[in-house]
Amino acid sequence: MQHRKLGTQGLTVSAIGYGAMGLTQGYGPSDEEAGVAAIRRAHELGVTFFDTAEVYGWGSSNNEVLLGKAVSDFRDEVVLATKFGFAQTEQGLGLNSRPDNIRTVADNSLRYLGVDQIDVLYQHRVDPDVPIEDVAGTVKELIDAGKVKYFGLSEAGPQTIRKAHAVQPVSVLQTEYSLFERDVEQLFPVLEELGIGFVPYSPLGRGFITGAAKPAAEYDATDFRKTNPRWQPGNFEKNVEAVERLGQLATARGITVSQLALAWLLAQGEQIVPIPGTRSAARMEENAHAADVTLTEADLAAIHEILPNGGFGARYAEEHIPNWV
Repeated sequence: MQHRKLGTQGLTVSAIGYGAMGLTQGYGPSDEEAGVAAIRRAHELGVTFFDTAEVYGWGSSNNEVLLGKAVSDFRDEVVLATKFGFAQTEQGLGLNSRPDNIRTVADNSLRYLGVDQIDVLYQHRVDPDVPIEDVAGTVKELIDAGKVKYFGLSEAGPQTIRKAHAVQPVSVLQTEYSLFERDVEQLFPVLEELGIGFVPYSPLGRGFITGAAKPAAEYDATDFRKTNPRWQPGNFEKNVEAVERLGQLATARGITVSQLALAWLLAQGEQIVPIPGTRSAARMEENAHAADVTLTEADLAAIHEILPNGGFGARYAEEHIPNWV
């Protein structure tokens, strides 16, 4: 497995990471045993970067606890990333990046993960009610105290990134990016200027680019894809056609369409490390081997012809699309 540097603060991880969200949230009923097996298989394949968050399941389905147990035998060989920034309220899920909540969440994450230090601590979503300077300053305190090693942001815009970076250097930005989703490319000049690495989440279009997508109506009621715009009639058929064409290109190269999509991301810059998630050890092996694929200029041109501007349909319902500032 190749390794890559994320930012200029010293963070180095495997070229392919692992996103644990889907083990407990967003993709229908969970299978924790299969998820643990996938995580351990990832480690065997050289994956060193594992991503979770406070919000990915509270209570009995706590994602951090599950990940912590899965990596406990090789904790010193991997980099663990988690996130703060949400809170449960009587009205539902809300934002909370107040300094006291950041400290509480960090202490909880240390306990849930079963570690002495969080390798990467992200602000999960920008909280408009809390100055980003206060957020960065609080994470700086945690870094100085040895509880956190590196600071990250998620779904943040250029002004926010600059303001945070001036207080505590940001090692990495995490935002959705895939053959289906390209908007974040507008932030790449800022990341390059400041020496910040980039972690694409949902690098396989929330599973659509694996070639296994079903119409929205066929998903479980708890599955994010049941209401996602890209699975709705009209968009769904166009996206299926695009993935079929990508699949033909992949087959000609002797790889899978998932490997093609991950290799495309890796080809967009040396500072990029995607974090596909899966509950399948076999899929994990497929994803990991994408790091061995080198796409030619002809391959990249063919991919561009198929999806010049991304997939069909927004990545979230309009009211849930993050506002970058």
